[in-house]
Amino acid sequence: MGRGGQPKDRSEGPERKCIATGEVRPAEGMIRFVVGPDGQIVPDLLGKLPGRGIWVSADRAALEKAAAKNLFARAAKQPVQVPEGLADFVEAQLALRVANLISLARKGGGAVCGYEKVKDWLQKEEASVLIQGSDGSERGKSKLSTPYGGDFIGWLTADELGRAFGRQTVIHAALGDGGLPQRVVEEAARLKGLRVSGGDESHRKGRKTR
Repeated sequence: MGRGGQPKDRSEGPERKCIATGEVRPAEGMIRFVVGPDGQIVPDLLGKLPGRGIWVSADRAALEKAAAKNLFARAAKQPVQVPEGLADFVEAQLALRVANLISLARKGGGAVCGYEKVKDWLQKEEASVLIQGSDGSERGKSKLSTPYGGDFIGWLTADELGRAFGRQTVIHAALGDGGLPQRVVEEAARLKGLRVSGGDESHRKGRKTR
């Protein structure tokens, strides 16, 4: 995923059709839903729940359209119940998943937080992902830049990022290399579609850390 929040292109991987937009996209950039035993639509963020999958792009507008226009029932070919505030619920669950994955990386020594530690990792080229709290000072955040060829996540709040590190709030964090950081990047890309509308976060990509 580059600074804009989209996963890096891959030549392999399953594709699915969004019931709201009709677009065929890589499954990693979509949300899978299933119909629960009680007929209620259930998000399956891990992609492991039994049942026929119903796919919606990881985009708030697409999800709200699917809920409002009864597209889940059409795709399921049966009456279903769509929980009120489904988009907000999915957003909250994705944010929690991203924080939990960052926490796993931290426990394995693959993540640090705090301005000085993050700056050190960036200068030593040990970081592959820069993460900054969306509600942090823009002036302070501008002093750190995305690692060259790396990724940026800037749509978690300081509180959410803090929970990943067992702190009240965190503004600056970094991830090292490996499979787990890539999972963080992919899940954060899905979260962005539910949370961020527009905005340019590419202005610092590739710049050296001061």
